[in-house]
Amino acid sequence: MNHLPLIIKREYLTKVRNKSFIVMTFLSPLIFVGIFALVAYLSSLNNDTVRNISILDESGMFAGEFNSTPHLQYKMLSGVQLADAKKIAENGEIYGLLYIPKTESLDELSEKITFYSEDSPSLSLMSDINNLLEDKVNTLKLKEAGIDSETIKNLHINISANQETFQGKETSKLGSGLKLIFGGAAGYLLFMFIIIYGNMIMRSVIEEKTSRVIEVIISSVKPRILLLGKIFGTTLAGITQFVVWVVLILVLMTVVTSVFGIDPSAGSPSQQVIENSVNGGTQQVLQDVMLEINNLPIANLIVMFILFFVGGYLLYASLYASVGAAVDSETDTQQFMMPILMPLILAVYVGFFTVIDNPHGTVSQVFSYIPFTSPVVMLMRIPFGVPLWQQIISVVILFATFIAMVWFAAKIYRVGILMYGKKPTYKEIFKWLKY
Repeated sequence: MNHLPLIIKREYLTKVRNKSFIVMTFLSPLIFVGIFALVAYLSSLNNDTVRNISILDESGMFAGEFNSTPHLQYKMLSGVQLADAKKIAENGEIYGLLYIPKTESLDELSEKITFYSEDSPSLSLMSDINNLLEDKVNTLKLKEAGIDSETIKNLHINISANQETFQGKETSKLGSGLKLIFGGAAGYLLFMFIIIYGNMIMRSVIEEKTSRVIEVIISSVKPRILLLGKIFGTTLAGITQFVVWVVLILVLMTVVTSVFGIDPSAGSPSQQVIENSVNGGTQQVLQDVMLEINNLPIANLIVMFILFFVGGYLLYASLYASVGAAVDSETDTQQFMMPILMPLILAVYVGFFTVIDNPHGTVSQVFSYIPFTSPVVMLMRIPFGVPLWQQIISVVILFATFIAMVWFAAKIYRVGILMYGKKPTYKEIFKWLKY
């Protein structure tokens, strides 16, 4: 074990001094921020576009109903036929023509209203127009029946049932949404970390094996120690790169948004709605969000996130290292990658389609204890309230499985790293475990 720190140090320094590692460490945040800035800039240009819409209302029912906005200008046409209105709209800088014919009944009117445009119109625009027309027609329909629409609106009551646990703790839809966001983000982050840096470990083993450097190293170090050193060293290099990414992305996004004046929220379909509601309840929503965040078990979430993140990554990293030792080239790894990735993909599927719907159901609980799926599933369950003893049992099973997998992986590793020129089969790998 006295060689383990030396192997970790060597593996870490080899990774962080690699030119491609350094280039991608600094280039990836630049690409990410560049794409973000480009999308935000193009969205801001799109928001600056003014859409002119002509309205030919032959029914005379919608006078004064359409109110223009800075980005949407309505113009009522009068004294023209539909054919002439279409020519005017087509030849001018008009986004579309809304035609409201004169009909015998409101039911017939609802089927005859037409929107003419050069191409398919914006979905959000058509939704707004349809809602406005629908409200007006329904109001007129009620009036025809001798019913006061204002009375109907005043009689309408919105109900939102209060949510509370049996212990008297209040919950809400907003709190459930925040729990869902945290659990989904934690599970997805672990999934991506395993895919990216697990492959890094596998490639590292293959490179040393093909260069025959491993034959010199293995003469003085036990395979199990060498395997652990590779896993821990590459893990530290991955964490270093990840931290640099987070810091650089935050700094670059701050610089881009402040220097170039790019609004990160530009392009949001509900931006105008948000702007209009700032003084009418947004502040209360923000207060509710902060209150729900304070109600979350932050300390428990952070501790368990670290434990499951580390345990899950180390477990899969040992499998990636054993695959790298069993093959001669990266192209030969495909036959062994699917059995490794399937539990991880299954965990993500269970997390997003089962845990979200029923976080305390039988399926969610079972997959929370299976070590190959628990890092993702349990991380997504914890925000919804999982007893501490269940979390501890899951963590213990996870790390115990990691130790067992290191033992199995080391047996494959010690034979595979000295095997050349032959693709191993599952049958041969099983024999290596019995040596």
